[in-house]
Amino acid sequence: MKKLSLLLFVSLFLPIAVLNTNCSKSNSFKHFVTCSGNNLMDGKKELRFISFNIPNLLLIEDNMKFEETNPWRLPNEFEIRDALKAIQQIGGQVVRTYAFSVRRADDRPEFPRHVLGVGKFNQDAFQTLDKILQVANEYGIRVIIPFVDNWSWMGGRAEYAGFRGKNKDDFWTNPQIIADFKRTINFVINRTNTVTGIQYKNDKAILAWETGNELQCPFSWTKEIAAYIKSIDSNHLLIDGFQTTVLREESLQDDNIDIVTTHHYEKNPDDMVKHILQSAKIARGKKPYIVGEFGFIPMDGVKKVVNTVVTNHISGALAWSLRFRNRDGGFYWHSEPYGGDLFKAYLWPGFPTGDSYNETDFFKFMREKAFTVQGKTVPLLPIPDPPTLLPIKDISKITWRGSVGAASYIVERAETKKGPRQIVVENVIETNSQYKPLFNDNQAEIGKEYFYRIKAQNESGISEPSNSIGPVMVEHLTLVDEMRDFSLIFHRHGDLSVDNKFARRAKEDMHRLKGNKGSFVVYHLPGVIKSGTIYTFFPHEIKNFKFFLSTDGANFSEISSEKRSYLTGTNDYGYWKPVKYEFKTTANEMFIKIEFTTDAQISSVEINYTNE
Repeated sequence: MKKLSLLLFVSLFLPIAVLNTNCSKSNSFKHFVTCSGNNLMDGKKELRFISFNIPNLLLIEDNMKFEETNPWRLPNEFEIRDALKAIQQIGGQVVRTYAFSVRRADDRPEFPRHVLGVGKFNQDAFQTLDKILQVANEYGIRVIIPFVDNWSWMGGRAEYAGFRGKNKDDFWTNPQIIADFKRTINFVINRTNTVTGIQYKNDKAILAWETGNELQCPFSWTKEIAAYIKSIDSNHLLIDGFQTTVLREESLQDDNIDIVTTHHYEKNPDDMVKHILQSAKIARGKKPYIVGEFGFIPMDGVKKVVNTVVTNHISGALAWSLRFRNRDGGFYWHSEPYGGDLFKAYLWPGFPTGDSYNETDFFKFMREKAFTVQGKTVPLLPIPDPPTLLPIKDISKITWRGSVGAASYIVERAETKKGPRQIVVENVIETNSQYKPLFNDNQAEIGKEYFYRIKAQNESGISEPSNSIGPVMVEHLTLVDEMRDFSLIFHRHGDLSVDNKFARRAKEDMHRLKGNKGSFVVYHLPGVIKSGTIYTFFPHEIKNFKFFLSTDGANFSEISSEKRSYLTGTNDYGYWKPVKYEFKTTANEMFIKIEFTTDAQISSVEINYTNE
């Protein structure tokens, strides 16, 4: 959708010796998807789907940890499996990725892209796609892949044109730029997967190629590109990626185009339904039609749209959008400014953090319809697999790689490796914080060592335990305030409020303390303060916070701090300036005051203390 979201010269083939020949699970599909009239067919069985777009599947744009200045990275195997196994549990059968990324003029060297220049391709990025296709085959998920983006977020037509010193509209007509784009198409379709040894054009996990994402192109361009794709890949279907809410007639007349699609972000769900019905009528008896994207409507609107797809025998619908778990713990987050600063990317299986846009109910409904169009009853969710506890350096920063389908987690600890184990907490919600550790054990005893493990749980049961990590020495306890409310603040003064708007600008932090010059907060610790870290955002000019310590809560002395800013390379989303402050002290104070010197926001506060 229109989102407000080693340079290698690579040959077409790698030496056969580097291919992994252990491919027992890499070719699970028996048939390429074909067309029969306006139906999609998997052999003799019709294929219909209710599922999701996963825009981060090829390239993550949401690596938003506070200290990270590069939001881009390639997904690893854990993340790919989390994404596609979620689709499997939902019953989706099909996913649509975002388009292949293209090097932008303002990219920093460390930003990964698929296309680095004319005929220059990033091997790491395409090896990631190799793994995606291997896992898709394993899980029985078909993939739709657009070749190029109309928009600028991950690089697209403007960048291809820029390689030749032209403007973005020349992409549609300039013979040299069209030839450059065909080089990318040829590279992709004829690529041999380094994991499975299968050429992409022979991989049945690919449902269809798409000419591009939301292309604003003349049909002459589509006609030429469609003919070229079909000339080198006769196995896969082709989708016309022209941007429209109602189908254009030319797409139905071209024999090289197999599937037609529309995207829908109308504010009124009734308008969505009207346009979808118009398009279904135009395509009926001619070609399969899918709703390639829809979103940013309330739950009653979702039901209208999806029920329209189901009851009118439309081939499929793909909601915008699903994000998956983060290898570093928690999920990737993506606010949707086009959705009125309300909607975020959906996180399976739905969590209380998404209640404002009915995330849990949305998934239940989508899952029901995903199995309905297959003629199946909705199965019980499987009990989650064991999660993976990540290394623990500080008991205030316990985090893990979660389990697909898990609703919450149980944290256990023991003083010896063999136990006995004590349940520390029974219902940790994985989404309560964004890009931060998932649990702070502030009930531990200073001076002791502990072993930790966790379990995942959902409505079907509790997983086997994770790996155990320990012994972890408790050197201090930590007050962690994520700014959900004022409950941890001892005293406050001035114009202060909890802000949950414009999360994208604040690295997806959903709760921040907003203040202005002269405002302050005071924390009273149950022990002696040893050090602290304060994470802040400046919408405008950076003016340092002031920090003060006190033994009695009345007389404060200012202390020095070290600061570091973490500006990203590009600012497509209007990012605010993230600044982290750190301090240490050897005094015996139990109170800390944090004072604003300008309009700013506090993301979170971490104060380490002992019982000395």
